[in-house]
Amino acid sequence: MTALELHPAVLGGSAFARAAMAGEPSVASFYAARPRSREEWRAESARVAARFSGAQWLEALAPALERNGVAHDRLRRVADGGGVLVTTGQQPGLFGGPAYTWIKAMSALALADAIEDATGRPAAALFWAATDDTDFAEGASTWVAGPEGAMQLTVPLPAGGEGRMVAEVPLDAGIDRLVRQLAAASGSTVDAEVLAAAAAAYHPGATVGGAYVSLLRALLGPLGIPVLDAAHPAVRRAMDPTMRDALRHGGDIDRDLERCRSALDEAGFTAQVAHVDGLSLVFEDSAEKKARVPLAAAAGRADMAPTASLGPNVLLRPIAERAILPTIDYVGGPGEIAYFAQTTAVAAAMGVPAPIILPRWSVTIVEPHVRRLLDRLDCEPDDFADPHAPERRAARRAVPAGVRTELDGLRVALTEAAERLQAATAEARASAWGATPVPPDTVVAGFVRQVEHRIERLERRFEAAAAKSSGETMRDLAILRGALAPGGVRQERALNLIPVFARHGADVLRLLHEGARPYARRSLGLDDTTDEGPPDVGVSAAGVGAR
Repeated sequence: MTALELHPAVLGGSAFARAAMAGEPSVASFYAARPRSREEWRAESARVAARFSGAQWLEALAPALERNGVAHDRLRRVADGGGVLVTTGQQPGLFGGPAYTWIKAMSALALADAIEDATGRPAAALFWAATDDTDFAEGASTWVAGPEGAMQLTVPLPAGGEGRMVAEVPLDAGIDRLVRQLAAASGSTVDAEVLAAAAAAYHPGATVGGAYVSLLRALLGPLGIPVLDAAHPAVRRAMDPTMRDALRHGGDIDRDLERCRSALDEAGFTAQVAHVDGLSLVFEDSAEKKARVPLAAAAGRADMAPTASLGPNVLLRPIAERAILPTIDYVGGPGEIAYFAQTTAVAAAMGVPAPIILPRWSVTIVEPHVRRLLDRLDCEPDDFADPHAPERRAARRAVPAGVRTELDGLRVALTEAAERLQAATAEARASAWGATPVPPDTVVAGFVRQVEHRIERLERRFEAAAAKSSGETMRDLAILRGALAPGGVRQERALNLIPVFARHGADVLRLLHEGARPYARRSLGLDDTTDEGPPDVGVSAAGVGAR
C-alpha cells in the first residue's frame, strides 16, 4: 500500500457544539458526566454490564447482525464475558456515504480497544446502521474525486419512496451506471475486492438500506466491527418496551424538552432538534409510511400498537439503544453532541440514565498524488478550509515578479506620500494659515483608503489575467479541491472513500484505526502525553468535549 498522510483536525459545529467540545461550564448541566480515569471506567463498565444477564441481548438481536466472522466472534466474546460496547452509527449514504462514516467506525474501535485495555473487561465497537431512517435525500448523493476534480453521484428517489424507510426503498437499474462511475473515479486500483464489494452490495433489486449494510459489513466485519441493521424486526422487537414506555411518558418528555429548550435559549444557544408541537418521539410504521404518534393518541398506541411497529426519533434512539445493548458510550459528531443535550432531558423524563457521548476523531487523508500537487502549489490541506484562498494564492504566485514589485512600490509610495502630507498638514495647522481652516486628518486618511482600494482592484485584475493564463494550475486546484474539499465541504463530511480504498487497499481502514488510538486514550482520560493531534478531543467530567 502506498503511504498516505493523516492530518488530525479539530472538529467544528454549531456554537453550542463548540462550547460542549470545549467543556464550558455553561453547558455542563446538559450532559451526563463521564468517567475520567481508569478506575472510573472500570466502575462504569461494571454498571453497564450488570444491566444485562448473560448473552440474552445478543441472542435477541442476532438476526439483525452478522452470523459469523471476526465481528461476530468479538461480539460473542463481549456477550459471554459480561463486556461492553462502544457504539456509533449513521443513516445510510450512497456507497457508504462520506468519509466520516469510516472515521466514526475507526474511532469507536480505537475507543473499545482502549476501554478493554483499561478495564480488563471485553469491549467491542458496534455500528448502528439507521436503515429505519426516512430521509432518503440526505444519503442519496456522494462525492468522488476524479481526474478533473469532484464529481457528485446521485440516486434518484423512486416512485412511492417518499416517507418510506430506506430499508424498503429499492435501487433500480440506474445503480449500475453509478457503480461504473465509482470504479472510473478509482483509477488504477490495487484492491479490486473493494470495488467488487461495492458492486455486490449496490445492484438493481437491493434496497438503499440493505446495500449500505452489506457494504459496511464487507469492510468493517474483518476488523471486528459488527453492523446492526436498525430496521430489522429483531431490533424493533427488542426496542418495543422502551417505545411503549416513551409513549406513556409522552407528556413528561414534551415538558422536559420544552424546559431544555428554554434553558438553552437562556444560555444563548439554540436546540439542535426543533420541537414539533403535539407529536411524541415515537414513530409508528404503516403500510404507506412511518409517522410520529400524536401525543393525544400516545397512551392508546402504547397499549394497542402491534409488536415491532414502533421506532424512535433521533432524540429517543440513544435511549432505546442503551436499553437493548450494553453500550458504555456512543461516538458522535458535532450535530450528535448538540442533540444529546436534549436526549439527556428525554432520559430524565423517562427515569433512565442519560447516555454518554464521546467525540469522534477528525482527520483528513492526503494521498501521494495530492501531496505532490500541494507541494507544487505551496499549499497545505488546511488552506482549503477557505473556499477562495488556494486560488488567490495561486493567482498571486502567477503574477510576474516585475509587476508584483511595481504594485508593492505603489503601496510604499502611497504610504510615504501620505505620511509627508500628514506632517505638512500638522505644520500648517500649527502655524497661522490665514482664515482658511486646515482639512482634518480624516480627509487624508479617507483619500489613502480610496487609493489603496484602487491598487487592490488593479492587483486583482493582474491576478485574474495570470490565473487564466495558467490552465495547468487551475486544473491542479480542481483536483485538490475535489480531494480535500469536494462541493466546498471538508473532506470528511463529503468525500467518498471507496475509491481511496480501491487505490491504496482496504488496509487504509487499519491505518485510520492506528491513527485514532492516541485520540482514544486522550478522550478517555487515560493518556497525559501530547501526541500529535487536536488537544480538545476529550469529554470533560461534567460535559462533552470535541467530536
